[in-house]
Amino acid sequence: MFTASELLDINQLLIPENKIVIITHYNPDGDAIGSSLGLKHYLKAKGLDAEVVVPNDFPKFLKWMPEAKKITVGDYKRKKAWEMIDAADVIFILDFNASHRAGNLVGPWIERAEGVKILIDHHQQPENFDFVYSDTTIPATSQMVYHFIDAMEDRELVNKDIAECLYTGIMTDTGGFRFRSTSAATHHIIADLIEKGADPAMISASTWDTNTISRLHLLSLILSRIEIVKDGKVAILYLKRDELKEFGFEKGDTEGFVNYGLSVLGTRMSAFFMEDLYEDFIKISFRSKDDVDVNQFSRKYFNGGGHINAAGGKYFKNIYETIEDFKEKIEEENL
Repeated sequence: MFTASELLDINQLLIPENKIVIITHYNPDGDAIGSSLGLKHYLKAKGLDAEVVVPNDFPKFLKWMPEAKKITVGDYKRKKAWEMIDAADVIFILDFNASHRAGNLVGPWIERAEGVKILIDHHQQPENFDFVYSDTTIPATSQMVYHFIDAMEDRELVNKDIAECLYTGIMTDTGGFRFRSTSAATHHIIADLIEKGADPAMISASTWDTNTISRLHLLSLILSRIEIVKDGKVAILYLKRDELKEFGFEKGDTEGFVNYGLSVLGTRMSAFFMEDLYEDFIKISFRSKDDVDVNQFSRKYFNGGGHINAAGGKYFKNIYETIEDFKEKIEEENL
């Protein structure tokens, strides 16, 4: 958490005269949107105006959250997004650890911006911004936003809108409270968010019970050819660009696919490879169990990183070469 002195300094920045912008990472997920909107609604409850900027669009199944449709998407409104960041007196950086994680468009804008930059994030190796709250042991940035609100002695301001957003972020980044980073503190916070108005059944249904025909076709395809290697310890799944186009892929359709590999009995790691729809690289998602560190694995071999049990990467060969390289690298690892 921020020190007492830092909290005092931040509190002095949170005044009506200052323009506040909240930014999250490229390809925003549930925690990115949940933490950003949760913080926005908290600042609103304090009588402050704050705007959320995301580098590119986010999945439809997250757009039910309060004021999600008011988020400024950089890919669609570049001039507006840049003007907002450039004019901001205070910039909150949520759920990513370095400017380049905001993509080629928004990342450089963050670096050039003169506003005070406040990082709240749970990924490893954060950049040195003006104020940094970084804790890799916490399962979701949305939980960190709750801790921040609590440290500001404003927990009584948590209302239904804040509760719904933070609950969604925590729920999605903990895999429905299944990942080992989920702590007793996480459940205490969830209980408080429910008391403040978060409806678990509604949130779960709105976020996860949203299958489309295209998603189910794609899921059926990857499950039909799932490959298990390294003596049953590693699962491999993949999708090609022409398959995405054939089944009418929409953003968010492949969310959670990598977890199916990890659900196979005996596996300790799952890797999902997908050709980017527009550019010539392979997007990779890694998940693991226990002490299998996919963060270090991804950093070492696949230009990525993340958490011990959840990480991403990028590779610039074709999908078959990428998978073969992965198989070679995984044989060098002790799982």
